[in-house]
Amino acid sequence: MEVVWRAAAVYFFLWFITRVIGKRELGQMSAFELVLLVTMGDLVQQGVTQEDFSVTGAVLAVGTFALLMVFFSYLSWRFKGTRRALEGMPVVVVKDGRMLEQVMRYERLSDTELEEGLREQGIDDVRKVRVGVLEPDGKFSFFTEQDHQPPQEKSAS
Repeated sequence: MEVVWRAAAVYFFLWFITRVIGKRELGQMSAFELVLLVTMGDLVQQGVTQEDFSVTGAVLAVGTFALLMVFFSYLSWRFKGTRRALEGMPVVVVKDGRMLEQVMRYERLSDTELEEGLREQGIDDVRKVRVGVLEPDGKFSFFTEQDHQPPQEKSAS
């Protein structure tokens, strides 16, 4: 049973760390950071199982993580008020063609990263963006003026 408590403690620690790291950083992991994350997994395993190399210890640790993930996913789905704490919220970073510097600073988001997101969506100028949103998963959503224009009627010739 000690493995279950250790797994739960590490789960909450990892959840906290990922919330502190922030959206953009998790959405832009480099190859090295991914390797580092896998290495952290091995280090966490040793702390959770306390050098218990049994299959039972591994199953208990992984099972505890899985159950906690399902539990918090259910909480987020069932009680909308928990979503902000558990998953994060989308944040407006561009409004009416202007970067919101204070919000970007809080999210540790550089102009270069935002401009890269614009280019990925085929937008060449931030001034064309009506609203730009940094999603909880670290991706961008941009809405331009042309997104909300009614379709042009074709004239009969």
